[in-house]
Amino acid sequence: MASIATLATSAVAPVQASAVASVSKTFAAAEDVFVSQAEPAKSFATATWLSVCGTGCGSATTGQRIALTRFKITGIPQDAENVKATLDLVSARTTDTTVSVRPVTGAWTEAATTWNTRPALGTPTLSSHTGFTAGRTAKLDVSSAVEGDGTYAFALTGTDATTTVLMSSRESGNRGPKLTVTYAEGTGGEQTDGPLPFTLAGTAALRASAKKVFAHYFTPYPISLDNQAPASDYYARNYLKPEGESGKHAAYGGLLRDRPLGRDPIAGDYAVADLKTEVKQAIAAGLDGFTVDILSVTSAHWTRVQNLIKAAEAVDPGFKIVLMPDMNGLASVDSATLAAAMATLAASKSVYRLADNRLVVAPFKAEGRTAAWWSDWMKTMETTHGIKVALVPCFLDFNKYRDAFASISYGFSNWGNRNPAANASLDTNIDRAHSMGKIWMQPVSVQDERPNQGIFDEAGNTENLRATWRGAIDGKADWVQLTTWNDYSENTQFAPSRNAGWTYLDINAYYLTCYKLGCPKITNDTAYLTHRIQPVAAQPTYTQTKLMKLRTGSTAARDTVEVLTMLTAAGKVSVTIGGTTQTYDAPVGVSAKTFPLKPGAASATITRNSAVIAKVVSPYAISATPYVQDLHYRAASSER
Repeated sequence: MASIATLATSAVAPVQASAVASVSKTFAAAEDVFVSQAEPAKSFATATWLSVCGTGCGSATTGQRIALTRFKITGIPQDAENVKATLDLVSARTTDTTVSVRPVTGAWTEAATTWNTRPALGTPTLSSHTGFTAGRTAKLDVSSAVEGDGTYAFALTGTDATTTVLMSSRESGNRGPKLTVTYAEGTGGEQTDGPLPFTLAGTAALRASAKKVFAHYFTPYPISLDNQAPASDYYARNYLKPEGESGKHAAYGGLLRDRPLGRDPIAGDYAVADLKTEVKQAIAAGLDGFTVDILSVTSAHWTRVQNLIKAAEAVDPGFKIVLMPDMNGLASVDSATLAAAMATLAASKSVYRLADNRLVVAPFKAEGRTAAWWSDWMKTMETTHGIKVALVPCFLDFNKYRDAFASISYGFSNWGNRNPAANASLDTNIDRAHSMGKIWMQPVSVQDERPNQGIFDEAGNTENLRATWRGAIDGKADWVQLTTWNDYSENTQFAPSRNAGWTYLDINAYYLTCYKLGCPKITNDTAYLTHRIQPVAAQPTYTQTKLMKLRTGSTAARDTVEVLTMLTAAGKVSVTIGGTTQTYDAPVGVSAKTFPLKPGAASATITRNSAVIAKVVSPYAISATPYVQDLHYRAASSER
C-alpha cells in the first residue's frame, strides 16, 4: 500500500474557469448598539443612533464611545471570486472626524452590551474614513474580513474629541449600517459543492469499509448545559471566565479556553435535541460512531449516555455507540453493578456489536482493574445477562499490560499522545497487536492543553493530527478513535467549536477518506490556517498563579502560524502575519508550511495565473499580552 505522503499528491488539476458575471448584494445590520465609557453600565440598545468618539470626547478623559454592528451574510456562492465588502454608514451630523472599523472578536448582543460588558476587538484596523456629511453615506472597505457566507461583527472607533453620530438600524427609513458584498460569479466547474477540498463519499460507502472511525464522546461538555444564549450561558458565565463558579478556576484563568458552537435557546427536550445535532455533525464528518466515556452509572453523566444512545437511534441507528466505561470514574463500582448497567445500554440497536453479535466494550484505563477482574465481569455479562463481550481495552500503558489481557481481549487500544515526537513510530504498537492476533484501535488527535492541570503538549499546528493519521494509515490500524470529540477541559476536541469551527473535522475528513477508501482527488482549492493567539512564553495580564508547562518528552514548544493547502494544481501563497507578508509556491496536493507567529492578524491568499483561488482570514487576533494563558490552536478554513 502506498504511504499517505504519496497518495496525498495524486490529484489532477481541472481546467480553471474564468468569472462570467458580477453580482452585488446588500445586507442590513442584524444588530447594532453603541457603548459609552462615561456611562459604563448603561445600555443604549433602544437608541436610534450610533455614537463614535475618542477618549477625550467632550473634553472628558473617560468619554470614549464605540459602536458595534453585526451582519448575517447568506447567498454568496462557494466559488465566488474577487469578493469585496463595503460597510455603508449614513451620518446624522456633519463632522470633520475620522472613524475606523475593526473586527469584533468577542461575543456580544445588542440587548445586553454596555461599556462594562463590551466584547474584545481585533487589533488590525480594516479601514478608516474622514469627514462625514449629514444624510450622506460613508463607505469603508472591510473586504479583508469578509470571505462569503457567515456572521461578521465590526466595531466603529474614533480618536476625535467630537462625536460622530450615525443612523442606527433601528432608525426608520432604513438608513442604518449596511454591508454591500460584490463578487464575480464563477462557472462552478472549478469548485465542488460544500466546504471540503474533495467530494466526500456517501455514508453508505464509508460505512461499507471494514475500517471504523469513532470519536471519543465526553459527557461533561454537551452543546449546552442550561439552554441559554451562548453569550450568557453556563459556558460563558462559569467555564470561560476566571471568576466563574465562584472563582474556583481563578488560579488557572478559567476552566476552559474553547466551547461548543453556541445556539439560541430551543423549546422541548433540549438535551436530546443537542445530542441529535452532535450525531448529525459526526455523520456529516464521515464518522462511524462515538466511543462514549461512561463516568457514572447514576449521575447526570449516566443520563447523558442514555440520551446519546436515544439520539443515535432517532437520527440513524447505523451510527454506532461503543460503550467505554471509564475506570477512573467507575473505580468504586462493583462488577455486578457495572454488568447490569452495560446490559441496559446494550439493549439498543445503536450500541455497537460485531457481526457475530458480541457486544464491543472498550474500557478506558482498563488496567484500573486486573485482567482477572475483567474476565469475571465478562462471565457475569454472559451468564447473568446473556451477552457475550468483545473486549477492546484502552490502556494508558499498552506495553505494560498487553500480555496480561491478551487471552480475554478481541483487540487493543491505547489513549496515546498529543505531540509529533511521541507519535513518530506508531506502527510498532499496531504490529505488536496484530502479531498477537488482535485488532488495533489507533488514537488520532489534534492537540492537548490542560489549564487546570498546568500542562500542555506541543502539537505543532496540524503536524500532530497529520502524524497520527499517517500512523493509522501506514500501520494498517483496524479502527481509529479520535481523541476526543469534545473534551474541552483538555482542549483535545474535534467537534465544531468556537475556536476552530469545523476546520479540524474538515481536515480530518480528508485523512479519514484516505484511511477507508484511498485518498480522494482534490477538486476544490482549499487553505487552512492554524495558530495560537499568543506566544507560548507570553505572560497573561490576569493574575494566574498556575500556568501550563510543556509536558516532559513533548515536541519542543514553538510559535508558528501554519498554512495547510490542498490544491488541484500548484499555486502561489501570500501569507500576512502581523502586517508582514511573505510568499511561497505551494505544490499540487497536500502541503504545509509554517511562519513565525507575530502579534496582529493572520491571513493567507492563494493565486494561480494571477487569479485568487482561495483566501483564509483568521478571525482570531494574536496578542503578546493575552488576558489569560491560552495555548489552544485556533483554526480557520478558506471554505467556511
